[in-house]
Amino acid sequence: MCPQKQMAPQLQAVTEPVWLGEGPHWDHNEQALYFVSIFDETIHKYVPETGKHTRSKLDGKPTFIIPIEGKKHHFVVGLNRLVVEIQWTGEDQTARLVRTVAEVDQDNPNNRFNDAKADPRGRLFAGTMGHEYEPGKFDLKKGSLYRIDPDGSVHRLESNIDISNGLCWDLQRSAFYFADSFEYTIRRYDYDVETGSIANAKTVFKYSDHGLEGIVDGMTIDTDGNLWVANFDGRQVLKIDPRGGKLLQKIPIPALQVTSVTFGGPDLDQLYVTSASMNRGEEQLPPCGSTFRLDGLGVKGHPNVNVRLQ
Repeated sequence: MCPQKQMAPQLQAVTEPVWLGEGPHWDHNEQALYFVSIFDETIHKYVPETGKHTRSKLDGKPTFIIPIEGKKHHFVVGLNRLVVEIQWTGEDQTARLVRTVAEVDQDNPNNRFNDAKADPRGRLFAGTMGHEYEPGKFDLKKGSLYRIDPDGSVHRLESNIDISNGLCWDLQRSAFYFADSFEYTIRRYDYDVETGSIANAKTVFKYSDHGLEGIVDGMTIDTDGNLWVANFDGRQVLKIDPRGGKLLQKIPIPALQVTSVTFGGPDLDQLYVTSASMNRGEEQLPPCGSTFRLDGLGVKGHPNVNVRLQ
């Protein structure tokens, strides 16, 4: 009997292009994908069942959007250096600012948030980055990584960061994964789920060890403990085993600037991939900037966690 050949993953662009798509969050209850376009100053919702894609403009650069636990149509959004609560029914141009939850990096007023996610207990982990004074050129070592607890208290976990990215947890192995993009590496921390503290950072994957171009952008983790990493400026998504520092798979994406990934779909076995269409000396034509869906990967992710706020 011939061994069964595994089919290649199927890729489809599911939204029209945006300028800088980022921060995808699959809402399992709504069966909808939320994401942002930072330079368009818009938040987005995509419903696969209907194909409907809606957006709403905000007053500032939104960098992430995550539902708030127990408050339907309420979200935390990173807006420049603020964490704000907004109300949004998901219809076009209907988002409303409710309140400011927290402000960070007062000593670096040109900073902004970048990546963020809720940890397994609903605490918000959110990282910042320095000012981008030209496309692709940044004030370095100005960013930090924060944890914002349900009571709104802000805790700085790391500083001296270029661009905060990644952020995912492996509860089974008490691990937290994080990337400072310009290090071209992935860090692992010991993670305490009871307190939300991280400690003992170590590098578990280096791009240079595998001949990879581009930088580490957003990532997620599957139920096997493997990381799925957006390779910005690399036209691909990487599957990585962080326990052995192994590169397991490279999946081409028809966009140079792949920004982030999250698992979604009814069975959490589809990978949604955001991208950008920034012109940094070369025009990025469609489908660059689209959000893509990868099917047939043969793995599943964990449900994304909502933020808990008092």
